[in-house]
Amino acid sequence: MHGPVAILTDSTAYLPPAALRRHRIEAVPLTVVLGDRALEEGTEISARSLETALRERRPVTTSRPSPEVFARAYRAAAEAGAIGIVSLHLSAEFSGTYDAALLAAKEAPVPVRVVDTGVVAMALGFCALAAAECAGAGGTLDEAVAAAEKRAEGTSAVFYVDTLDYLRRGGRIGAAQALLGSALAVKPLLELADGRIGMLEKVRTASRAIARLEEIVVERAGDAPVDIAVHHLASPERAEQLAERLRERVPGLRELHVSEVGAVIGAHTGPGLLGAVLSLR
Repeated sequence: MHGPVAILTDSTAYLPPAALRRHRIEAVPLTVVLGDRALEEGTEISARSLETALRERRPVTTSRPSPEVFARAYRAAAEAGAIGIVSLHLSAEFSGTYDAALLAAKEAPVPVRVVDTGVVAMALGFCALAAAECAGAGGTLDEAVAAAEKRAEGTSAVFYVDTLDYLRRGGRIGAAQALLGSALAVKPLLELADGRIGMLEKVRTASRAIARLEEIVVERAGDAPVDIAVHHLASPERAEQLAERLRERVPGLRELHVSEVGAVIGAHTGPGLLGAVLSLR
């Protein structure tokens, strides 16, 4: 990680390793606590291990990086030649990661702009890529921040989960919402809006919910130039099928990524997650 303006994000951006290397983006890992073991997302816990733990109903919680972890990352960037750092993170509604980064930024050896993007997963990843592309072209600290914020404004995320129980357990939706979904035997479509997860639509079957998810993405994309990411947890076939249909139906598609979410998001959604992030260019 080097250059006049360095870009840093966290592991919930779920950027492919090749993209991190190519754009010189550093991703600070969040922590997943599995039983009595604290494991770094992306290096010490796999999606398969998480899936097994969730299906066995073993306790799984998540934790932010400490301010010292961010402080080390900021010092490393400065030592590598950065004169400023843009630090982009998942919604502060989901995690204390943003607050930890703010604390570390106060003592950093170079100016650090910490941004609560209000998003997560590849919605955050697209913000990091926009900032990195700006910085790579010689953009200033303020210009890189503006590029990330503009991308966040044009990004939306819609997703399907098999059950709302995991989101309820993690405090990401209210117990009343989760109970309603179970009592009516509906399959929920959720969206990320204003940094929070909310109910978008209720559909009667999984197949109809996934078909409706596809329709929403196609409608929102229109003819505009867009990038799309399809996320899943333990549902690779459904993810590839959705991605293939979107390739055929979205005329302005520029880039399409298919990836399994990591343990931090997966712990709150459970196996069966299928989602799509749409980012206007």
